[in-house]
Amino acid sequence: MVMSKVTYQGNLRTQAIHLQSNNEIITDAPVDNHGKGEAFSPTDLLATSLASCMLTIIGIKAADMGVDIIGTTAEVTKIMAANPRRVSEVHIVMTFMHALDDRTQKILYNTALSCPVAQSIHPDITQNLTFSYADGS
Repeated sequence: MVMSKVTYQGNLRTQAIHLQSNNEIITDAPVDNHGKGEAFSPTDLLATSLASCMLTIIGIKAADMGVDIIGTTAEVTKIMAANPRRVSEVHIVMTFMHALDDRTQKILYNTALSCPVAQSIHPDITQNLTFSYADGS
């Protein structure tokens, strides 16, 4: 089943339509690669999808455990390499609204690392995940 349709718009921009919902994503080449940098680049989406997948699977596990993670955020940093040009590292800092006990933290951390996107990314791409807490604990 086809899930999306991507159309080249010109000027290094694409439009992706999610066929089931009709939601749209625009991508633009980054400034350091001949683009305008006015939208997510395809490699930005790769790094961002890792964080989104981690949060989604953590959400599933947290719900099963009765742990509220609503409001948790993930800040994503993507590091590029040259020759060949590729994503070499993705750094994700997840900030939870409240501290988690050690057991819950370990379970959710390991759950994040087992998400389908994390398991699909080439092993040469370093995935660095850090948990932090908005309440400073």
